[in-house]
Amino acid sequence: MNQKDKKFAFQIFLFLAALFITSLVVSNLIFQKFFYWKPFGDVTIFGASLFEISVGILPYPITFLITDLISEMFGRKKANQVVTVGIFASFFSMGIILLANYVPALPASPINDETFNQVFALSPIAVLASMIAYLFAQYIDVAIYHFWKKITKGKHLWLRNNFSTFLSQFIDTFTVVGLLCIFKILPWELFSGLVISGFIFKIIIAFIDTPFLYFFVYLLRKRFKLKVGEEINLEY
Repeated sequence: MNQKDKKFAFQIFLFLAALFITSLVVSNLIFQKFFYWKPFGDVTIFGASLFEISVGILPYPITFLITDLISEMFGRKKANQVVTVGIFASFFSMGIILLANYVPALPASPINDETFNQVFALSPIAVLASMIAYLFAQYIDVAIYHFWKKITKGKHLWLRNNFSTFLSQFIDTFTVVGLLCIFKILPWELFSGLVISGFIFKIIIAFIDTPFLYFFVYLLRKRFKLKVGEEINLEY
C-alpha cells in the first residue's frame, strides 16, 4: 500500500474512532430517559416489560458494529486501542459534567441548578457500572471476533460478527444490570426481566447491523484492493 492510500486509510480509522467515542459518551449522557418499544404488544418477562429500555441503548450497539469493522479491516490492536480511548473519553466527560454541576448557576441562567442536576447529575454508581460492563464486553467482543476470524480463516464474516456480539452484549447487559441491583439502584426482582429484555433487543440490533458490516467491509476491501481476511497495516 502506497503512502497516499495509507493516509486515506488512517483518516477512515480516525473517523470510525470518533464515531465510536461519540456513541459511547452520548449513551452515558442520555441513559436516564426510558422508553417502551412494543413490537409484540404488552409482554412481561419476570416482572419487567419487554423492551422497556433506556434511550442510552440506542447508540450503544453502534460501538460494537464499529469495533467489529475496525477489527476486520485494521486488526485487533487498533480495535483495542479505540476501546481504551473510549474508556478515557467517558470518564473525562463525566468529570466535566460533575464540574459543571458543581458551579452555581446565575439567577438569569436559562437552565437553573435544579434542572441541570436532574438531567446531568449522573449517579456515579450507574456510570461506574456502565463502564465496568463496557470494559468487559468490548474487549471480549474483540477477542472473540478474532478467535472466529482465525478459525474461519477470514471467511464467514456474519459468523464472527454475530457470535462475538451476542456473547459480549449478554456480558454487558448482565454486568450492568447486576451491578445496579447490587448497589440497590434497581430492585433485584427486575434483574432477570431487564437482562433478558435488554439482551433480546441487542440481538435484534446485531442481526440488523450485519448487512451494514458486509457493505462497509466490501467498500473498504474494494478501495484498498484487499483479499478476504487481509487487514490494513497503519504502522509506518
